Amino acid sequence: MVRDLKAMLGFNATAWICIVTLYLPILVLIAFSFNANRSVVLWTEFSLDWYVKAMDNDGIRNAAWVSVKIALFATVISTVAATMAALATTRTKRFAGQGMVYGIINQPLMIPEIVTAIATLSLFALVKRMTGLTGIGYLMLAHAAFCIPFAYMPIRARLENMTLTLEQAAADLYAPPLKVFTLVTLPLLGPGIVSGAMLAFVVSLDDVIITLMVAGPGETTLPIYILGAIRRGITPEINAVSTILVAVSVLLVVLLFFVQRRMQR
Repeated sequence: MVRDLKAMLGFNATAWICIVTLYLPILVLIAFSFNANRSVVLWTEFSLDWYVKAMDNDGIRNAAWVSVKIALFATVISTVAATMAALATTRTKRFAGQGMVYGIINQPLMIPEIVTAIATLSLFALVKRMTGLTGIGYLMLAHAAFCIPFAYMPIRARLENMTLTLEQAAADLYAPPLKVFTLVTLPLLGPGIVSGAMLAFVVSLDDVIITLMVAGPGETTLPIYILGAIRRGITPEINAVSTILVAVSVLLVVLLFFVQRRMQR
């Protein structure tokens, strides 16, 4: 079947067009991040100066730190919530409305992000008015909320592929439910939890729309900083920061690959 598909007229050409369209802009961005010239379309010579300037830029460092803090908080909260939701929807007897529960958990993936952003802004504005509380906590909670579906998908998929044999065997040997969960279910579920956590971290780190709506003064994340800088013109310094983000993403994917392979042994 695979050979037949590859033999179809235009299959290889279509595949190469997709690959080039997807990766060529990224390769151009990476190449011009090493350009000594300030222009992003005129290559002169190789240089690391823009990486040094990016590292020395207080605005970029502060924005990166804010992004990492928010992403870490959102990852922990969303992964815990997604794990509990996945267990509740796969390790219990079927119940009326189970399909609706799946749909409600995954619904944020289908709703335009701008709608989620406006709804979150309205809710937090009401909470601020009622409590008078302000701070970065609202932004962290907003990121945690929209990251839950992204963490839920790989965790639920892992649970659905796990047989109940080992858990039932442990229960037959009179292991209490908590011990079955901590010594059997949780280790087997590990690759799914790691995948969900990394996906939530990357999604939170990359978010722009919800952050624009909810962020208060002094809560500038790295994507928001880059967006503001681009309005003044793209520079190799922005290309350097973007290249670092690409490197972090690749590093996370490689790390995820080795962690999953180690856990599956």
